[in-house]
Amino acid sequence: MIPLSVPNLKGNELKYVTEAIEAEWISTGGSFIDKFETDIANYLKVSKAVACQSGTAGLHLALHLAGVGNGNEVIVPTLTFIAAVNPTKYVGAEPIFMDCDHTLNLDVNKLEEFCQTECKLTSHGLVNKRTDKVIKALVIVHVFGNMANMEKIMEIAAKFNLTVIEDATEALGTYCKSGKFKGKYAGTIGDFGVYSFNGNKIITSGGGGMLIAKDNPLAEKAKYLSTQAKDDQLYYIHNEIGYNYRMTNLQAAIGVAQLEQLENFITIKKTNYHYYLEKLSDIRGLTLLEFNKETRPNYWFYSLSINKKLFGLDRVQVLSKLNEHGIQTRPIWGLIHEQKPYLQNQTYKIENAPMLISEILNIPCSSNLELEEVNSVIDLLTKMK
Repeated sequence: MIPLSVPNLKGNELKYVTEAIEAEWISTGGSFIDKFETDIANYLKVSKAVACQSGTAGLHLALHLAGVGNGNEVIVPTLTFIAAVNPTKYVGAEPIFMDCDHTLNLDVNKLEEFCQTECKLTSHGLVNKRTDKVIKALVIVHVFGNMANMEKIMEIAAKFNLTVIEDATEALGTYCKSGKFKGKYAGTIGDFGVYSFNGNKIITSGGGGMLIAKDNPLAEKAKYLSTQAKDDQLYYIHNEIGYNYRMTNLQAAIGVAQLEQLENFITIKKTNYHYYLEKLSDIRGLTLLEFNKETRPNYWFYSLSINKKLFGLDRVQVLSKLNEHGIQTRPIWGLIHEQKPYLQNQTYKIENAPMLISEILNIPCSSNLELEEVNSVIDLLTKMK
């Protein structure tokens, strides 16, 4: 079997986990947690990073710290994993769903149009004319490691008084190569940035996430809230409602070892991506989606677009044939505005997303993917034609 995206654990993972076990620090305290936070902050060139239980927990904390609560609304993409949207409900707010563009990221032109035509800017903030509720924040997802148009997004956010939360859970290592934010990493441009270390991400700790905040005191507050809001650790004094959102030392030990290999992983994934790109260009009806040329992407997932008229098979048929031969592929997530918990929520001109999800499959892209395996995928796709 050729898996879609699996961990690459060939570095110091076992060594560091053994050190944590031998020190008997295996839970939510220990030196590897501090080291992982410091190493991530240094890598991203930010002052502070806060380890947490998951990317979802990081998004929840970001929304809470942004002041989003009951009666508020948050603009979110419909083409994303549902974990990017659910935290909006955790804080008592409601999502407004936005379409994507050809890059799979949120359509910034429709975002601006919505804010201009469907909302009014008041002393209380941006108010949705339909609901009369304040829209407090905007969640941007850098889909499959491909950075969204952050220059335009930050312009719109400044104009309409929106807090920007970057869901960079798929984009650790992606950064701008040019423009206003040259050298800035995905997740470090908005007010908050969130990363995930789930098993299928470019680096993993078996689970866990990381939160950063542009405002350093808010990062400190995130750490406080993630550890049950302890004001006095000896006498257990808690002045606020906190959360059990801390990462374990064992997870952090794996994360430290993985981060040491991140740039090498990106190099491998880039090489495999460009090999796919070259070979698939010869197959009529198949197109590998390209990454934003203004960025250095992390090449996390490879998205194959299938034109049924030209290729002869549709996405479902291709998926089935690949899986039959032990090649794991998957479709894009179901659109969130079509999920049962969100059927009543507001949407705005969602036209591109349904078409794109009907055409796209993700194909094997692990950082330990061998050239022979890449050729197996390409050979099977060629034979289907």
